[in-house]
Amino acid sequence: MAPKPLTGPLLFSLLVLLLAPGAMTGCGVIVRGVDKGVTATSNSPLFHQGRHGELTEQEKTWAEIAWRYFENNHNPKTGLVNSVDRYPATTMWHTADYLGAMVSARELDIITPCEFDERLSRLVHFFNTMPLSFGELPNKVYNTQTGAMVDYTNQPGEIGWSAMDLGRLLSWLYIVKCRYPIYSEYIDKAVLRWTFCRVVDNCGTLFGGLKVHNAIETFQEGRLGYEEYAARGYQLWGFSTDQASRIEPYEKATLYGIEFPYDSRDVRETGTYAPVLSMGYLLDGLEFNWDRTDQRQGWDSVHSDSEMADIADAIYRVQEARFENDHVFTARTDHQVAGPPYFVYDAIYAAGYPWNVISDSGTYHKDQALVSTRAAFAMWGLWETPYTDRLMELLHCLNNPEKGWYEGRMENTGSHMKLITSGTNAAVLETLHYKAEGKLSACVDPNTEFPRPYYDLNVENPFNEEGKCLPLERKACVP
Repeated sequence: MAPKPLTGPLLFSLLVLLLAPGAMTGCGVIVRGVDKGVTATSNSPLFHQGRHGELTEQEKTWAEIAWRYFENNHNPKTGLVNSVDRYPATTMWHTADYLGAMVSARELDIITPCEFDERLSRLVHFFNTMPLSFGELPNKVYNTQTGAMVDYTNQPGEIGWSAMDLGRLLSWLYIVKCRYPIYSEYIDKAVLRWTFCRVVDNCGTLFGGLKVHNAIETFQEGRLGYEEYAARGYQLWGFSTDQASRIEPYEKATLYGIEFPYDSRDVRETGTYAPVLSMGYLLDGLEFNWDRTDQRQGWDSVHSDSEMADIADAIYRVQEARFENDHVFTARTDHQVAGPPYFVYDAIYAAGYPWNVISDSGTYHKDQALVSTRAAFAMWGLWETPYTDRLMELLHCLNNPEKGWYEGRMENTGSHMKLITSGTNAAVLETLHYKAEGKLSACVDPNTEFPRPYYDLNVENPFNEEGKCLPLERKACVP
């Protein structure tokens, strides 16, 4: 269960003890002792979920190895980064990976503010000039060297959009402008290029777009976990996501006495599988602390979206329980693979079976079960337990210092899966940034004076271009 807030006389007494002026006077020994006490308390579970505190030398090295991936795969002409090592293509999800990695690298002092400025400026320029699929939204895939829209084989062509990918990108665009308001005008201009009519409806359902016979067909996109996480990105920009943010429809499964929900939509009706995966919940924890977007302030030990926090905890605990009961190291999530089918859902539960590994088409791929580096790192950051310590002991050598972190360790054989991706290396950086600072969506001091955002002024301007279905253009939901 999610930790409970500290309240009442105990909280008052603790704050008086820590903040009383008299406690900071007297001999140097007392001052140093109190200072250590303040640091220990501020890094304690009273205020933070999981691990928190200054990075060790080893952890700094881990972060530098992860950033090496983004140095190696950056394309200066477009500002984009390859989603897989040395392969010149990316999605908007992986571009959000790069934004998260870039912010983490700056905050961890791996890159200077001026290098951050140069990299971000190139990327924001791309966002403000990129071709849009059907003139509406970012395409699913872009060539990182040319900036052209491409298909999944990296051949020229627009293929539609992913509502999930755009949700993660919207989150990180908002986090960047929130942390560094000086860039907000240029980020806002990029988002205002988009037309939102077909990606989110008035009831808050998210829709992907697929090119069929030179036209776009839309379909409801997202399943429990990733759907709620992606919805936060749209919420940050003022859109209602009532339907996408509901965990219903769901049913419950039980493993090792631990109950967890799974998306109950039937693949025979929807054409889409709904596996139980870790990463949507883990990113939600690292970036948003499992908080509602309208209730993001406060201690990281308290979660205003307690429903998602409790599901995330159950997803972690059932993997921990598998190790304790079956002695199988487990850190599962969706991941890429080097050959066919190229991508699998490495699930806690899928298609009626526990510990199932399936492709998009539902074919079984038991040999692709993985102890995922990115899932293990995120669990290590969010839960400070003996099990996550052992996971890190198992995986801490899975990297090439000149290239980045590997995708993971094969569950069945123990061999290294040496594919290197932006998703894994971004997750390493985000986790270590989380350890150093707490939730990543924290903004600048709210008392700092900055002008109203360009986005807000344009959304509220009655003479602005209509037809983009921005928040104030929306009508009431008609189910």
